[in-house]
Amino acid sequence: MNTAPIDALAQVYENQNLHAVLPSKHEADGMIFAVAAAPEIPMPEAWMPWLIKQSSSVMVDQDVDALADVLMNTLRAHLMAMRDSNPNLPSACYFRPGIDIRQSTVTQWLTGLLYAHQQLESVWQEAWDRYEKQPPNEQTSQAEAPEKVLARCLKLFSTLANVELALAQRNDVQKKMLQENLPQLWQQLPAMLNEYVTLAGELASALPNQFETFTQTKT
Repeated sequence: MNTAPIDALAQVYENQNLHAVLPSKHEADGMIFAVAAAPEIPMPEAWMPWLIKQSSSVMVDQDVDALADVLMNTLRAHLMAMRDSNPNLPSACYFRPGIDIRQSTVTQWLTGLLYAHQQLESVWQEAWDRYEKQPPNEQTSQAEAPEKVLARCLKLFSTLANVELALAQRNDVQKKMLQENLPQLWQQLPAMLNEYVTLAGELASALPNQFETFTQTKT
């Protein structure tokens, strides 16, 4: 059985100094997933600070080095999972009937994904602009416009990341419909994450390949 990318984070959360400055393990993993899925992966010094929720005077250089190593290992694990078409979503985040998933780890994971995606909007936009400038024969043929795919993915992620807010923003009829459809929406999440990753890969075709940069950082 393949090791889930989130398992690479385990040792960080066993270190009290590091655990204190980070979001929950699932939120952190969701953020790293979004970084790995980006059309162009930013340098570590750009994205790693996104995970630091508060400064800590108890962190020493050894802690910082250990944290950087674990975060890079998690990024690599996500990249490998994407390359091999393995699941990136932690097993605890899959829908199971009878569980109030609104309070579960998946909301934390999606919150992390959306936060990192927001930080990466300029990266997505640049890739989008370059992709659209390519000759039509170099663009990936697809039945649905890329912007519609991304909008649908982000809408589902946002809805499931905060179901209470999504319900509050709807009228009574829409609220009832959403409540009835929630199980189906949860079940669609893995497939929608695959669409998100696939779209990023298509846009990345217009940019330099960044994968080697992040698999050869340690010798």
